Amino acid sequence: MTSQDADNPPLRQLVLKIHSRCDLLCDHCYVYQHADQSWRSRPTFIRPDTVRAVARRLADHATGQGLDSVSVIMHGGEPLLVGPTRLRDICAELTRTLSPHTSLDLRMHTNAVTLNRRHLDVCKEFGVQVSVSLDGGRAANDRHRLDRQGRSSYDRVVRGIRLLQEPEYRHLFSGLLCTVDVTNDPVAVQDALSELAPPRIDYLLPHSTWDRPPPNPSGAETPYADWLLKVFDRWDQQGRPMPVRTFESVLSTLRGGPSLTEAMGLAPSDLAVIETDGTFEQADWLKTAYAGAPETGYDVFQHGFAEFASHEGVQARQSGIEGISDTCRRCPVVGSCGGGLYGHRYSSEQQPGVEPGFGNPSVFCGDLRSLVEGIADRVTDRSFAPAVLGTEQLKWAQLDLDRVLLRRAREQLAGGPDELEAWRLLLAVDGDRDTSPLLDEVLAHPYVRTGLQRSLGGPPDPARFMALSVAAALWTGVRTSLSWDQPGTRLHLPALGTYRLDAPGRVEVTVGPGEFQVRESGGNTAGTRVSLDGTAPSGRWRPLGRLWAKDGPLIDDADPYRDCFPVPVAPALESGAFAERVIRGYELLEKDASARHTGPDLFRPTVLTPLVPGSGLRLGSHGLGALGVAVDVRPEEFARELPRVGRRARLTALRETADLHVLGSPAGALLDQADEALGAATDDHRTACALTALTLLPEGELTVTGTVLVARMWSQWADTHG
Repeated sequence: MTSQDADNPPLRQLVLKIHSRCDLLCDHCYVYQHADQSWRSRPTFIRPDTVRAVARRLADHATGQGLDSVSVIMHGGEPLLVGPTRLRDICAELTRTLSPHTSLDLRMHTNAVTLNRRHLDVCKEFGVQVSVSLDGGRAANDRHRLDRQGRSSYDRVVRGIRLLQEPEYRHLFSGLLCTVDVTNDPVAVQDALSELAPPRIDYLLPHSTWDRPPPNPSGAETPYADWLLKVFDRWDQQGRPMPVRTFESVLSTLRGGPSLTEAMGLAPSDLAVIETDGTFEQADWLKTAYAGAPETGYDVFQHGFAEFASHEGVQARQSGIEGISDTCRRCPVVGSCGGGLYGHRYSSEQQPGVEPGFGNPSVFCGDLRSLVEGIADRVTDRSFAPAVLGTEQLKWAQLDLDRVLLRRAREQLAGGPDELEAWRLLLAVDGDRDTSPLLDEVLAHPYVRTGLQRSLGGPPDPARFMALSVAAALWTGVRTSLSWDQPGTRLHLPALGTYRLDAPGRVEVTVGPGEFQVRESGGNTAGTRVSLDGTAPSGRWRPLGRLWAKDGPLIDDADPYRDCFPVPVAPALESGAFAERVIRGYELLEKDASARHTGPDLFRPTVLTPLVPGSGLRLGSHGLGALGVAVDVRPEEFARELPRVGRRARLTALRETADLHVLGSPAGALLDQADEALGAATDDHRTACALTALTLLPEGELTVTGTVLVARMWSQWADTHG
């Protein structure tokens, strides 16, 4: 698979306008009620030849960029107005053309006024995920969302949602889209939407610019933040019954994760829009800026996605922090806010503090900062975490987190008989005081964490869950027999090794003390027996090795989830040269008796994974103990860098289990500076400056755990100046 570089990411989402008219007359609609009125000159619905051209262009793009999936969002106007027959033809053409090249994720945004079973049968046939626009209860929704006769749309929309919730179609319901109106009661809106039990809610700020600021009838300083924070509090009181994308995005970015919405965060845009006449446009909310703002001059009959991606307007939305104003770059919440939605930054003329064009903070700037800081203050855990006191306490905290993730992964699985049997095994092992510590060793394998995290963030991986259960049985010596559908020919048992299958399909693994037996459907009925001590060798089984003896670091060059480093992993090792270099590096470390290389908190990796040449030493995304090491690492480099990287590993693991400061605070960068300087042990002045700045932070900026950590850092700094 290939991809563009990080500065020019591939386009993965397409908003496809399949109908350019609407059966509602919402007074806040950016298509019909703002500066750009180009909809008037476009075809009412998309033509078959246009759909074919779109599908071919997107297939070529997916093939050229090596994309494993693309998303097509059918939009309008109101997409349902094309009717069930045309809707099916569109879905069929897209599926037929794209499926040989990539996985197609079909979606639709609709007002659901005319949603019926014929529409939903088409959606069911092609797996179309449906999002519905609804602004709250009847009074809130009908404040803006009336039909062309001025009548309420509420009952018809709710009828469509109820139909979408029927068992036959429930899996197609992807959520509700609500445009914020600060004159509505935020708690009543959240309650009304929650009562419909949507799988997700997305609160959208009304499209506005510096020329046309958002409504603010109360004259409050931050009316939209105040409104959304009341919704956040209600959502929290409800037990967060469904994800709310705006809140989930802020929570993610505050903890160093990705933005989950283009409206906030610094992630480059990966979106294209194609109108009913086949013209390429930038994000269509740019229609709020000025007439023609989204135009590119390209169309699918003469141009491809690569040409569209090179358009200066598209490039401007892919430039990350370099593409926002100086004011935004200096803001402490820029990582969560990202300067706001690109269209909300527009001004047509010079205003106080505002320049012509898009190079401004969002017109919602104050609201966005207040929202991020308000959420950060609410979710920061200020209680003391013993994990800050040493490596052993940190390991226990990490194991607690692994168990939480394992339970959540189990809940996400369908709950079939295979997974249920595996879960019973894990519960039994964990409930036995003799085997529970051995289960801890399996769960502590760092790529178990990576697999659980990815399963929770994307499609579940039931085969990995089953393989983990087999590994737990082998590790603890518990007899069991588990069966499941294995999607590939490599059955990897975390922390143990990889078994090669003849073909994907149904497998049965029987575990006995120190051995296991694999039976494949249609294969050898007797199965293949493998012993972990090597007394029954098999060419199908490739065990993982350790650097030294039984208690040495594991060299894991096979786990499918080991690709969690900022550089590519190396292929499976074919010689012992890598191990020899690392052993020599450890020998050099043992000869250095300085404080950096000794003591109870010295970082001791439990898993070493070979990385491509020239990578040095790198940390993975999850879990304490994994260390990526370049296959060509020099022993001197290993010995020099391990203490520095080790400090970073502990700080990263501590942040996974405890809050050290108010989330989003500048204290995070100062902790990074102090930790890096202590690890390098070459710039005492820099270390002292960072620690002093942390000590002088306003009261409450650091949590109790963070305060203890800073005190420990001061002690470590003092020890080097003893």
